[in-house]
Amino acid sequence: MSDLKETSLSSENVYQGNFLDVRKDIVQLPNGKTSTREWINHPGAVCIIPILPDGKLAIIRQYRYPIQKEMIELPAGKLDSGEKPEVCAHRECEEEIGYKPEKLTFLTHIHPAIGFANEVMWLFLAENLIESQSNCDEDEFIELMPTAIQDAIEMVWNGAITDVKTVIGILWAERLFKK
Repeated sequence: MSDLKETSLSSENVYQGNFLDVRKDIVQLPNGKTSTREWINHPGAVCIIPILPDGKLAIIRQYRYPIQKEMIELPAGKLDSGEKPEVCAHRECEEEIGYKPEKLTFLTHIHPAIGFANEVMWLFLAENLIESQSNCDEDEFIELMPTAIQDAIEMVWNGAITDVKTVIGILWAERLFKK
């Protein structure tokens, strides 16, 4: 492995929010010089690939304020303090799509924004779903869009789906359910 490591010399919290904080660090570069790194400390999150009883993907549509538009996504959510990813996946599946998974399989973890955040996202396949009560957060508005896997794949390739976690999750679904 090469010697590309940057070493933190100082770290300042420039903003503390409800679930993330923004940091400004001074780092020593591999060549001995210093530079500034601004980054977001994130608690981690999960993304779920829920397979509905009819074999369709349970994808959702919701408005995303930072980009000022509705996005098509897989259900996902941040980890609560001390929460295990599997517990979060069960909770988010029920909250966002109104189903409890009887079978939850860890697939991989991803780093969705390595240029400015330390977020780790765990990707799970949710199967044998049992209908329950959807219980979205009071400030969360979601529309369920049951979608055939092939249609979701087409939405990735034609640019209708651009959310990175969703693109990765749908491509995993294609690989897992290829017939």
